[in-house]
Amino acid sequence: MLPLAVTLAMTAVLQAQSPTPAPAPDLTDPEVAHVAVTANSIDIEMAKLVPSHTRNAAVSKFATTMITDHSAVNGQAVALATKLGVTPKDNAVSQSLQSGAAQARAALEPLHGAAFDRAYMDREVAYHQAVLDAIDKVLIPTTENAELRKLLVDVRPAIAMHLELAKQIRSQLSAPARTGQ
Repeated sequence: MLPLAVTLAMTAVLQAQSPTPAPAPDLTDPEVAHVAVTANSIDIEMAKLVPSHTRNAAVSKFATTMITDHSAVNGQAVALATKLGVTPKDNAVSQSLQSGAAQARAALEPLHGAAFDRAYMDREVAYHQAVLDAIDKVLIPTTENAELRKLLVDVRPAIAMHLELAKQIRSQLSAPARTGQ
């Protein structure tokens, strides 16, 4: 049951497709905390690729925003975990996110310029949609601690804003040239 849900979530992240409904994994609060920190850390690391791969100002500014905003959320999550005496616990969802991130990074690293911009922004659209879906369908519903749930609820609008900004930037990027058609 858990591997199917994880596979579907990663398929959405990697291929920007809507996942087929599957049973949500039942995560403990320490596992939810780990998933949240992992998801933020992944986006921070992907954004760090941008300066050496693009000259597009909008893509660069977006990446800077991802580093700033996701670092702030991780700071809040760590502070809350410390306050609650909770140690984030690694789990299959976090591991699957990390595996998917490694694959996405491998696909992005060789790209530069417009090709990188399109691929990076496509990934950001898919990733933020998948994170919103995870917040709504897995993280909030399985979180028992009210303060942790509130943090997730409070962070959700920023993730939705990131998604809309990513969509806007992606729509402004030129489409790849079509050859032989």
